[in-house]
Amino acid sequence: MKRLFKGGRIVSSSGIRQLDILVKGGKILAVGEELAFRDAAIEDVRGRLLFPGFIDAHTHMALEVCNTVTADKFDTGTKAEAAGGTTCIIDFATQYKGESLSQALANWHRKADGQCSCDYAFHLALTDWNEDVGRELEEIVKNEISSFKLYMTYDTMVDDKTMYEVLSCLKELGGIAGVHCENKGILDARLEEVARQKGNRKNVEDYPWTRPPEAEAEAISRLLKIAKCVDTPVIVVHLSTAQGYEEILRAREGGQTVYVETCPQYLVMDESLYALPEGEGRKYMIAPPLRTKSDQEVLWMALDEGQIQTVSTDHCSFSLAQKSAGKEDFSCTPCGMPGGEERPALLYQFGVNEGRITLEQMCQYLSENPAKLYHLYPQKGTLSPGSDADIVVWNPETEWIMTREAQQANIDYCPMEGTRIKGRAEKVFLRGRLVAENGQIIEENTGCYVRHGIHPEER
Repeated sequence: MKRLFKGGRIVSSSGIRQLDILVKGGKILAVGEELAFRDAAIEDVRGRLLFPGFIDAHTHMALEVCNTVTADKFDTGTKAEAAGGTTCIIDFATQYKGESLSQALANWHRKADGQCSCDYAFHLALTDWNEDVGRELEEIVKNEISSFKLYMTYDTMVDDKTMYEVLSCLKELGGIAGVHCENKGILDARLEEVARQKGNRKNVEDYPWTRPPEAEAEAISRLLKIAKCVDTPVIVVHLSTAQGYEEILRAREGGQTVYVETCPQYLVMDESLYALPEGEGRKYMIAPPLRTKSDQEVLWMALDEGQIQTVSTDHCSFSLAQKSAGKEDFSCTPCGMPGGEERPALLYQFGVNEGRITLEQMCQYLSENPAKLYHLYPQKGTLSPGSDADIVVWNPETEWIMTREAQQANIDYCPMEGTRIKGRAEKVFLRGRLVAENGQIIEENTGCYVRHGIHPEER
């Protein structure tokens, strides 16, 4: 079946043009003015914006953490993503201690295969580095995955020596690492200090003090100095602070290539939410924590200036019951929030509508840049002949309100409850098939696994 999108305005990083799109067999067959095909079903998209399907390059579905499992597995999590306009996620497949990389990938395939309502790829989170894993990495990078995750905190953290060795190996193979940057020593010391001074850790308002901006900035600085020794690019994930951003600018001024990701929660929410009464602040416990309004403005400025490359979600959802594990000690609260469903609308409302970024930049941060950074381009991230027909039909005039009742995510609250939005993913097409409309799922479990390895000739 052919489908012809008529009358819409295609958004790309280079501009906005009124062009038609012909789709056949899950691919874009042609893009041009006044296209006409006798046997094509017409999709009237006059007055609409057409974006390449959005890519969420930072998700945690079905993640086992804090003695529980995230509320969103791949089934509900990808429905939430598709409902908002995301047609491909890149989830973190975690290698646990003692596992090979192939075992880690097999574990995540068991969780995801046949369960996804958008396409999906994986990063690999490396936690157990040894000679066998190093040897295995070459095949993984060549055939499966180009991007990896390293932690500078948690039980999954790697030390500086391991960081250097992994970055060196990835440089040789052509891969890249995204790094969670927080200083574990500072975090642990401050948690102990709160308990010692106050006799308990019940007050959620104390939480952001235990993960100060300096902990992020120090870790970013240390990462970038290690990366400079290796002479390789790295990705700083979920940047949350002005102090961390300053470290990145300093490294770039010295000639380093540093890619940066931030998340909507750091753009539209602030640390005052931790002061909500009756433990409501636990809903907003994420890591790194929400920061100040001045940090928000710095991040928006960085987006306006093109200094941040991607906006992902860090979608990691927990129900109120799961969050209540931290009722007596906030450090026992599983950290994370949903975001897959809300991300495009929040960036449009608070970015485009409020004049902080342009439509072209929104396309870059949600589609083009993640596709290019993670070797999915031009299969994903562009509305061009030969690309997957992942098309978001965006109605800039639709007015709606975010509510728990209307969301697809499998949790019993909406972090942005009552937020008024103008602009919405009216229809979402995954490889030419209509999968979501105005926040409702039309067709589920149509997602396919996407490899993004790097063949030797591409290095």
